[in-house]
Amino acid sequence: MEGGKQLTLPLMLAVGTAVIGSLQFGYNTGVINAPQKIIEAFYNETWTARHGEMITKTTLTTLWSLSVSIFPIGGIVGSFSVGLFVNRFGRKNSMLMVNVLAFIAAALMGFSKMAASWEMLIIGRFVVGLYSGLSGGFVPMYVGEVAPTALRGALGTLHQLGIVVGILMAQVFGMDALMGNATMWPFLLGFTFIPALVQCCLLPICPESPRFLLINRNEESKAKSVLKKLRGTTDVSVDMQEMKEESRQMMREKKVTIPELFRSPLYRQPMVIAIMLQLSQQLSGINAIFYYSTKIFEKAGVQQPVYATIGAGVVNTAFTVVSLFVVERAGRRSLHLLGLLGMAGSAILMTIALALLEKYDWMSYMSIVAIFAFVAFFEIGPGPIPWFIVAELFSQGPRPSAFAVAGFSNWTANFIVGMCFQYVEEVCGPYVFVIFTVFLLCFFIFTFFKVPETKGRTFDEISAGFRQASGAEKHTPEELNSLGADSQL
Repeated sequence: MEGGKQLTLPLMLAVGTAVIGSLQFGYNTGVINAPQKIIEAFYNETWTARHGEMITKTTLTTLWSLSVSIFPIGGIVGSFSVGLFVNRFGRKNSMLMVNVLAFIAAALMGFSKMAASWEMLIIGRFVVGLYSGLSGGFVPMYVGEVAPTALRGALGTLHQLGIVVGILMAQVFGMDALMGNATMWPFLLGFTFIPALVQCCLLPICPESPRFLLINRNEESKAKSVLKKLRGTTDVSVDMQEMKEESRQMMREKKVTIPELFRSPLYRQPMVIAIMLQLSQQLSGINAIFYYSTKIFEKAGVQQPVYATIGAGVVNTAFTVVSLFVVERAGRRSLHLLGLLGMAGSAILMTIALALLEKYDWMSYMSIVAIFAFVAFFEIGPGPIPWFIVAELFSQGPRPSAFAVAGFSNWTANFIVGMCFQYVEEVCGPYVFVIFTVFLLCFFIFTFFKVPETKGRTFDEISAGFRQASGAEKHTPEELNSLGADSQL
């Protein structure tokens, strides 16, 4: 292979180490699902010991919903802080520093049973959410900046692969025979310190993002030597040229803040696309499946719901790997469209299966097929694509702010689904997935008309398309500056 397309060992090490952060994100998304009844029993015992009476059903539902949904609240706060870290400390150091949060969260959750404190568990969930929100910004940004253009899509998908492997690990470890039991559940929640420890050992030997070194720190020789190592070739002139051009444009223009992303005609369109793609990921209903799958399978009359949940995790992981191989061939836009349409079809199938469950026993199998298909189509498009496309739609200047807004949108929608699904499901019953079907079809229409293809295009080419679309090319750089169009490539 030529240098620009080669998977070198330093590149694989850098990406693989970064993706441990994604694994943590996934693990803590899925870990709360399987031991729900056991943790609820712990809440009940603790409550009874303190107050001398059993916890009411309403209070227990509220505490459980809070345990699930405080994770995305932490994520919201974390995602908004991404820009504070990456520009000051660099991408690599930021990933290293936030592991402190993972250690704190592991201690709080791991010792909550010993301390007979459900408050510690809930605070630990918030802290690990904070970690995941930051990590969800750092990882795709770092991977997008170290990857060559030809491999950016495939390597960008690894963030999502890390998330789904984390979810699968949580489901497997959450089995009753392993750690999903009354004795071991604190270890299940505290396990999060092990990946953090591994990442702390590996990150110091990984390189900093060459884009950060050249553009933010102006360390040209360092950026060049890092690029040579990452690309496995001595000729990195094309990469250097692209980054220098980006750097020159940034020096002519001022730094981009979050309000300017929305004010500027140059960034408005890519920002709306980035937000809508994040919402399409969360409002598709996928987290309703991840958070409550065991309960859904139970309602569908599945004998061993935990195995069906693990099955969904395996399908999830397998199709992320499929996406990894096809994303550079089929393109981002077409895969996203296929994923949204497939999920809408699966949601309709699931609604029919759950509605007719009383009449026909075999509908429980139909609901499993529908959930597996739903998960498979999610990983073809709406799973991986929204994360790394943000890195492609924005250049170095607006990228941290864009990641903060995109992350905020993603986590807010995640929180809404996590908090409301149980209540909405009680009202709507089997028809709850009709709501998600409507959302999916709306996102399909938006993607079809508004989202450009970014496959194989450099950051500069993608940007030029938006400049043309916004009519920004009619303006001089000075006029653009006054409009707030500050540093797009």
